[in-house]
Amino acid sequence: MNPTLPHLSNDDARRLHGLLGARPVHAHRLTERGYSNVHRLLVRLDDGRSAFVKRAADTQTAGWLRDEHRAYAELGGSFMPRLLGWADGEHPLLVLEDLSSCHWPPPWSSHQVGAVLDSLAELAACRPFPGLGKVTGTVHAQSGWTEVARDPAPFLALGLCSPGWLDRALPALLDASGDATCLDGDAVLHLDVRSDNLCFRDGRALLVDWNLAAVGEARYDIAFWLPSLHAEGGPPPESVALLPPEHVALVAGFFACRAGLPVIRVAPRVRDVQLSQLRTALPWCARVLGLPEPG
Repeated sequence: MNPTLPHLSNDDARRLHGLLGARPVHAHRLTERGYSNVHRLLVRLDDGRSAFVKRAADTQTAGWLRDEHRAYAELGGSFMPRLLGWADGEHPLLVLEDLSSCHWPPPWSSHQVGAVLDSLAELAACRPFPGLGKVTGTVHAQSGWTEVARDPAPFLALGLCSPGWLDRALPALLDASGDATCLDGDAVLHLDVRSDNLCFRDGRALLVDWNLAAVGEARYDIAFWLPSLHAEGGPPPESVALLPPEHVALVAGFFACRAGLPVIRVAPRVRDVQLSQLRTALPWCARVLGLPEPG
């Protein structure tokens, strides 16, 4: 490590110099947002500019960054931050414009909710780029309620409902989430819309963290976002959009089969955010399916 840049290796500093045409003079590690072990740095350059840098920590995150870079290189729109540079290798570097001066929610306003919906509509209208997979081939198409039915203990340990409620509700939950064809479509999806993956500039919503992008039914991006929106003080899901019950059941199942699992060592905050979203997604799902309130 360079003693004057404790969060940036000499090799990474040289790579950034080559990409940006200016030398890094300060690097600050960002830990407030993001839940994976990708290294996130805000770098100041000797020409006065600044940039946001993501550096892979291991083989898995290297693959994620390559997928994310492909989305930045192929997609265009007012919802995309500017791509400033890319360096592949054992530990790829993805360099984006500095968005630290933007508004990162929460809090949420009705205008911001509308701006996210506008950006998702613009994204959905984009032409899928080569190599972009289908959401039906991802974990989103796997009914999490099937996993809960197989082993309900981790879910029940969260204390969000009683064993009796789960026994009575499971048939409807399994039925609603059992057919992944409801996710079929030709829209480009972000697949991880949350407040830590979006910000606002000049009234527009910008989306970041594109490694999960896929092709599918446009409304699923909205369904996946709404639990975190309400958990952060935003409006109830039904007041934002009326969505297919199958989407709502898949979203609730996605969090239900994960939130109670052991903490992920390299991403220790993930279970907390999944639980936060499940606290909204579960009663939302119950309302949509006409089930009694969880209890």
